[in-house]
Amino acid sequence: MLSGTRARGVQPLRQRRVRPRIWILDFYGSAVGKKAVMAVTGIVLLGFVLVHMLGNLHLYEGAEKMNWYGEYLREIGEPILPRTGLLWIVRSVLIVAFALHIHAAVTLTLMNRQSRQTKYQGGRDYLAANYAARTMRWSGVIVGLFVIYHLMDLTWGMGGAEFTKGQPYENVVASLSRAPVAGVYIVANLLLGMHIYHGAWSLFQSLGWSHPRFNHWRRWFAVAFAAVIVIGNVSFPVAVLTGIVE
Repeated sequence: MLSGTRARGVQPLRQRRVRPRIWILDFYGSAVGKKAVMAVTGIVLLGFVLVHMLGNLHLYEGAEKMNWYGEYLREIGEPILPRTGLLWIVRSVLIVAFALHIHAAVTLTLMNRQSRQTKYQGGRDYLAANYAARTMRWSGVIVGLFVIYHLMDLTWGMGGAEFTKGQPYENVVASLSRAPVAGVYIVANLLLGMHIYHGAWSLFQSLGWSHPRFNHWRRWFAVAFAAVIVIGNVSFPVAVLTGIVE
């Protein structure tokens, strides 16, 4: 019978070869991996927010200094890199970090919902969750929309105010002289501060750098970092509206 089966051309079953998955994709597919990605990309974005705010302090030195700073950013890396080369590298890193941060946050939220068999009964316990943590999702969405408007307003010149390429000082003053726009900037930065506070607090835990003895230092770091960013960024529209910067 066996020889007859082979004669009729029936081949024995072969096991399908399973292709090994890339380990980094397996890691990112887990909740631990997504939290780690959120923490690392959060550090990148926190660093950018701080450097961006410090650079904008040139606004208080007048048009010449501020415009020189804007031009200097385009020249960093020359002559090794072409003009704006390093600037575009930084922008690319920020775009990737921003995209990964959002994707990890969304997919982690979906994973948490799927793993929850039953909804909370009698309301969620907020004793262990502060207001910043509870509003993390919405503050992130609002801040993301603000970033888009900020680019349209002061980078692409599509915000409705008078815009001159290569003159950041004049563009900032023209934009923030409009009270409604200044109000949006202030509110958006307050929400950004809440988002930064919770993110700066939780990133240590996401990376496994958490210990009860150091938690008070984590909280102070989160409060101080968020306060510096909010005070610095909110001061710009306030200074323009009050005539300190004109």
